[in-house]
Amino acid sequence: MSTPYPFTAIVGQDDLRLGLLLNAVSPAVGGVLVRGEKGTAKSTAVRALAALMPEVSVVPGCRFSCDPVSPDPACPDGPHAGAAGVSRAARTVELPVGASEDRLVGALDIERALSEGVKAFEPGLLADAHRGILYVDEVNLLHDHLVDLLLDAAAMGASYVEREGVSVRHAARFLLVGTMNPEEGELRPQLLDRFGLTVEVAASRDTDERVEVVRRRLAYDDDPEGFAARWADEESALRERIAAARALLPRVVLGDGVLRQIAATCAAFEVDGMRADIVMARTATALAAWVGREEVTADDVRQAALLALPHRRRRNPFDAPGLDEDKLDQTLDEADPPKQEQEQGGSGDDDLPDPDPDGPGPDGGGGGGNDGGGGGVPPQGGASDTPSQTPDGTPDAPGRSAGAEQQPVASAEPFRTKMLSVPGLGEGAAGRRSRARTEHGRTTGARRPQGSLTKLHLAATVQAAAPHQRARGRSGRGLVVRRDDLRQATREGREGNLVLFVVDASGSMAARQRMSAVKGAVLSLLLDAYQRRDKVGLVTFRGKEAEVALPPTSSVDAAASRLESLPTGGRTPLAAGLLKAHDVLRVERLRDPSRRPLLVVITDGRATGGPEPVALAGRAGRLHRSEGTASVVVDCESGYVRLGLAGELARELGGTAVTLDELRADSIAGLVKDVTAAGRAA
Repeated sequence: MSTPYPFTAIVGQDDLRLGLLLNAVSPAVGGVLVRGEKGTAKSTAVRALAALMPEVSVVPGCRFSCDPVSPDPACPDGPHAGAAGVSRAARTVELPVGASEDRLVGALDIERALSEGVKAFEPGLLADAHRGILYVDEVNLLHDHLVDLLLDAAAMGASYVEREGVSVRHAARFLLVGTMNPEEGELRPQLLDRFGLTVEVAASRDTDERVEVVRRRLAYDDDPEGFAARWADEESALRERIAAARALLPRVVLGDGVLRQIAATCAAFEVDGMRADIVMARTATALAAWVGREEVTADDVRQAALLALPHRRRRNPFDAPGLDEDKLDQTLDEADPPKQEQEQGGSGDDDLPDPDPDGPGPDGGGGGGNDGGGGGVPPQGGASDTPSQTPDGTPDAPGRSAGAEQQPVASAEPFRTKMLSVPGLGEGAAGRRSRARTEHGRTTGARRPQGSLTKLHLAATVQAAAPHQRARGRSGRGLVVRRDDLRQATREGREGNLVLFVVDASGSMAARQRMSAVKGAVLSLLLDAYQRRDKVGLVTFRGKEAEVALPPTSSVDAAASRLESLPTGGRTPLAAGLLKAHDVLRVERLRDPSRRPLLVVITDGRATGGPEPVALAGRAGRLHRSEGTASVVVDCESGYVRLGLAGELARELGGTAVTLDELRADSIAGLVKDVTAAGRAA
């Protein structure tokens, strides 16, 4: 809509509004990442911020928004020495998830560059966002190669476009604001660290507040201009407060004692690198200016830590986000400057507010103590110390699969797994698992361009043009190249896959030690899927049927959470699990035909329940094989007597079988197996 929703009309979401306003006061804070469920005003708040940003002075006619006071000496539209400036509103540029590389960084006219020698450059979104806001909605779904370009621009404050010896560089300093829904997948750590602050948002559970949200939204939809006019005074007052805070910012004092508190806090939470310390210092300074103070206090440091550290602290991908506020208060108290300088007596002044450990924060994520959650892993004590609950008390006994349901057990520690991949060459979304044709990667050949030319294969282009030079009347001054001669480079990289886990949760798997190891193996595979940018799904089978515990998603955190709460017990409907997996893959092929699946079946291979369960499981396996689904069977059978049923299932699926030990990347058994297979192939 042409009239944005007023920032001051947003109900609640205190952390979200504060994070955005601090960046408006001090762009050096480095932007903000807004994490939360759908429908929580994330995009509305970001778009509303643009109306509050102060105007910028630019050189007239410069496509790169150069400042007339200090223009970029390397600006492609320069030089700008002595140019008079004009004022305009700061831009908010939105980067679509499906944007191309050329749209982000700009495009060179390859034809004119080759045939005329003209360096014709069309700026992209990075140039438009210079000295403004670059807003990326659903930033966690952004393609990896675009993330790499954003990282480079954010780190260097400039964008470089290089194509076959033609190079263009321009300034690109912007406020990076991203929104994401964690259920759709996490963000790469490298990009996550580029956001100065992060806030968690959730819909209010207060009835009156929800009513007010609906009332205001309906009023805005009915008459956007009239609704904005009713909030004009509040918007103007907020704009003036931002300008006053900006003017006060250079005079704010950041004392050595406060710097020690910042350093102690970052060290206590084991954040990587020094960016967290710098961002906390800038955020605390902006907080002081925002409330009209010229000195940073411990209260500012505490608030800055809650905004700047949750996404930077060292944790596993499945650990709960957030900070332990009790630990934060203790760290700040121990590093309190008056207590270090005055060993006698207390000052009597409490610099820190009394935390509320019982109440949930604005994001609904609960109070303190969520720093060491371990991704919802239940405590080890009690459950794992009791003996197995199979009917006769003997763990993992054949024929005991019809036992009662048992309580979930904790998983073993995850480990680094062997590389599992889908054979062949795919064309799916960028990732790090299987070979694929991609826009980025090593060059493997050339072809005629289909549509616009994106990656020129120079050698193939010259080779195509060379035989026609005499007919084209070449004058000796250069190669005459026409459009028909241009060749597109074909490249090979890696893609992400859909990894569908089919987990046997029957009674034959219910021996506690074995199920703990199985969960540890699946958790390890989930961690591997997280690092390789895969989608994951989870199908479980036990008793009389199979169920989809988690439909395919990019959120491996959700899969890990479902895995930890997985109960066990009952018979082994192996065929039902494979057929349910077939239904899931059939639907996913319709939704995303370019993403290739990898079926990972975790079982001991036993099939019980119903008529001819083994034969039915074999037919279900052959159904997957007939459709070309790549599969791996993780053999969980243990003990001295092994039936080899998992290996037989792998043959029916047309896949491979590995044991839990062989699944480890550093497994000696796996190494011996690989060497033996290589020797046979030779």
